[in-house]
Amino acid sequence: MALWRGSAYAGFLALAVGCLFLLEPQLPGSALRSLWNSLQLAPAPPGPGSPEGRLAAAWDALIVRPARRWRRVAVGVNACVDVVLSGVKLLQALGLNPGDGEDHSILHSKNDLKEAFVHFMGKGAAAERFFSDEDTFHDIAQTASAFPEAQHYVGGNAALIGQKFAANSDLKVLLCGPVGPKLHELLDDNVFVPPESLQEVDEFHLILEYQAGEEWGQLKAPHANRFIFSHDLSNGAMNMLEVFVSSLEEFQPDLVVLSGLHMMEGQSKELQRKRLAEVVTSISDIPIGIPIHLELASMTNRELMSSIVHQQVFPAVTSLGLNEQELLFLSQSASGPHSSLSSWNGVPDVGIVSDILFWILKEHGKSESRASDLTRIVLNPDKPVVEWHREGVSFHFTPVLVCKNPIRTVGLGDAISAEGLFYSEVHSHY
Repeated sequence: MALWRGSAYAGFLALAVGCLFLLEPQLPGSALRSLWNSLQLAPAPPGPGSPEGRLAAAWDALIVRPARRWRRVAVGVNACVDVVLSGVKLLQALGLNPGDGEDHSILHSKNDLKEAFVHFMGKGAAAERFFSDEDTFHDIAQTASAFPEAQHYVGGNAALIGQKFAANSDLKVLLCGPVGPKLHELLDDNVFVPPESLQEVDEFHLILEYQAGEEWGQLKAPHANRFIFSHDLSNGAMNMLEVFVSSLEEFQPDLVVLSGLHMMEGQSKELQRKRLAEVVTSISDIPIGIPIHLELASMTNRELMSSIVHQQVFPAVTSLGLNEQELLFLSQSASGPHSSLSSWNGVPDVGIVSDILFWILKEHGKSESRASDLTRIVLNPDKPVVEWHREGVSFHFTPVLVCKNPIRTVGLGDAISAEGLFYSEVHSHY
């Protein structure tokens, strides 16, 4: 089969998930240094002799660009403008009061929004939901935009990954997605958007952030994170899929990155099945030898996730990007290992994570996997990458440094995937 040719892909996947074990809101070293330098009262960065400094030095020695480098990267198909602001302040401005939290797979009202936000803020977990009522969403969006501290950023997994790649001047980046005037203005000059992807109006996503320890009534967030919602029809229908595929022949990419499947949750089951079948057909038409990375995101529709696992999507891609919440949800949706586990209890168990990863790589949801012998990691800061093997699959795990004062909590997973792909190399077995 075309999926997971060699253990290097397993290593990248395990590393990508490992990077998200110790809370998602983390920042790269450059952002941390910028934060430290901008705040006089902020603590000084850890010295070279500290565990953090030794970890960073070991990573610098280990992580080098491969001999065969990407020259042209095509990313698609979800893109939007993220409007980032305080979740508690927005809900207060909407006249909502804290109360009991409850998850909703689709938001139909302001009260649904409040309950879902409270639910995930109480867990300190990231989530993304579709808001079904267009008029109510636009009212909320107008209120959000009126906040002086509201900030606009590049949004959407594809656009964020493309933006990260574009920071490398020797890479040519193609982005296909619904790109409006504001998003086009925010994108790096090194990102090429085909004319067919341009549209007159932007798709806006509201990013409601909260800080670790932030309180609202009796609610207290254990970690800093964000809750995302939108009424996004262009991305929801994956309207730019055909534009993306048709652009590949002329662009001739070395690497293809696909994202946005999670945006279909707000669509009917009939449309989901139709578009998913078209996704499979489209990526199957990509020439053999061009690696395809699939970036997943927060979902609640188990039937859709199960279809992604079973409808030949996984065998057609080379690597996956996902966080710990998405990994567990994938296993729950497709009856994988530990699928009876309702949620992670604090930091995810490494043995459980490796079981699910092994099942994805070896079985694609077709049979159960035995429990892992791995239960704990003994970590040496001078050699921070731990490696183990299981039936021909190699796993590479490393912890990450946690930012205690994040300036942004959205887009980190996409940045991790982009950076991981940038330092990856694919060896052909044909």
